[in-house]
Amino acid sequence: MSDTIYALASGGGRAGVAVIRISGPRADTVLSSLTGKALPAARLATRVLLKEPGTGEALDDGLALRFPAPRSYTGEDVVELQVHGGLGVIAAVLEALGRLEGLRLAEPGEFTRRAVLAGKLDLTAAEGLLDLIEADTDAQRRQALRQTGGALGRLYDGWRARLVGALAHLEAAIDFPDEELPEDLAAKFRGDVRKLADEMARHLDDGRRGERLRRGATRLSFRRARARRGMLSKSGSIWAGCRSWRRTRRGCARWRTRSRRKACAGRGNGRGRRI
Repeated sequence: MSDTIYALASGGGRAGVAVIRISGPRADTVLSSLTGKALPAARLATRVLLKEPGTGEALDDGLALRFPAPRSYTGEDVVELQVHGGLGVIAAVLEALGRLEGLRLAEPGEFTRRAVLAGKLDLTAAEGLLDLIEADTDAQRRQALRQTGGALGRLYDGWRARLVGALAHLEAAIDFPDEELPEDLAAKFRGDVRKLADEMARHLDDGRRGERLRRGATRLSFRRARARRGMLSKSGSIWAGCRSWRRTRRGCARWRTRSRRKACAGRGNGRGRRI
């Protein structure tokens, strides 16, 4: 990549520490412009005073880490600034970076995309990284960590190597029919392909367990609602809950609520109006 990108790499909102990542060929030059000093040692957290390049105004007192290419997350020169996590501090540093020539704000997921293009991650590891960031439970975390570590990628690479080997045997049998090839080559080829197909089928026929674990489950709790005594009669009428309206209306809880007065206001016979 020819351009240099920057973005807030930590979560949004206020925090004790915020991480701003810069990746690209001008990353070291940007760090020198912000500090006005020589570059610190690689992979060593160094305390720096970040300043506005144009005016020299102090922005924040933080830490800077350099990761020279190719030993970095994106495979490019990378600088990470650890600054205080206040919204004003973050905004000031990002605005100062935006005014520097040759820098642009990174698109969502662009750091990881550059890592994939540089061969630092494969697509399965990149997907696992997203799952690891969004993991809410220990089970989700463990599954995402295995995938980020390359477990799924190694499985698929093994399948690919076996398919390539089987294809080579098949092409040899077709291209060199007059050569003295092993007699059981075709049978071995069919057996390997059949065995590989069975492994793939078992891998896929797991009831989408990994997808269910990734999405999680929603649990609903129910309990039986208890009807108040005297609310409903067998005939479907609303009862007053008191045998004599004239004697007990002052103590009747329903009388205190306007919506229940009509139900309690029978004709002196202790029964409410039918609905």
